[in-house]
Amino acid sequence: MTATVLLIDDDIDLCKVMSLALSKMNFGVEAAHDAISGLQKAYAMRPDVVVLDVMMPDMDGWQACERFREMTDIPIIFLTALSDQADVVRGLNLGADDYIVKPVTAQELGARIRAVLRRSNRGSSGENSQSPTPILRYGDLVVDFDKYEVKIADKRIDLSPTEFKLLSVLTRYKGRVLPHEFLLTEVWGPDYVGEIDYLRLYISYLRRKLETDPAKPKLIHNEWGVGYRFGS
Repeated sequence: MTATVLLIDDDIDLCKVMSLALSKMNFGVEAAHDAISGLQKAYAMRPDVVVLDVMMPDMDGWQACERFREMTDIPIIFLTALSDQADVVRGLNLGADDYIVKPVTAQELGARIRAVLRRSNRGSSGENSQSPTPILRYGDLVVDFDKYEVKIADKRIDLSPTEFKLLSVLTRYKGRVLPHEFLLTEVWGPDYVGEIDYLRLYISYLRRKLETDPAKPKLIHNEWGVGYRFGS
């Protein structure tokens, strides 16, 4: 099934170029040139992924991302000229699944879109043959992989697609130390093998949501200089 991409950017020429290139890669593409129109289009068309600029009139991309996250877990990729590390962290903290600094080639954007879709299990029927068992129980933690549902002591915990993907990989190899490079490849794809800051950030997200005391984790353990391990 063709994955649909919603481009939200006030640069009309960029949208035209990227729309044409992504269409040739077999994506379905729609464009909006301000955040409010983008939100309206997203509600109407239910895209598989949103590519979102930051600097736009009226409502900026930060605000738009917050609105998206209030109503959906759809994958979001920031595509912006803002390159400071603080902006990257802000984007990821708002719930974006990736952050790309302009300029970018259409080929790289297409590859990053595919990587995000793989992580969220959208737009693709192929799954890793080592998929986890349907339900994992570990102490008070219950993960239902079929329903994409996580509970702790019967209380539902909302995870983003990337957080859920990372948790599923960690739990699939419960008790084993997984190197940084392995986790980055499994969750983000081979193009991200050096992005250890991404991994650390999302591990911290999971700990905040799953651990009783994130500073003294009982579920996700750090193996210094090597990687992470789920469980004992």
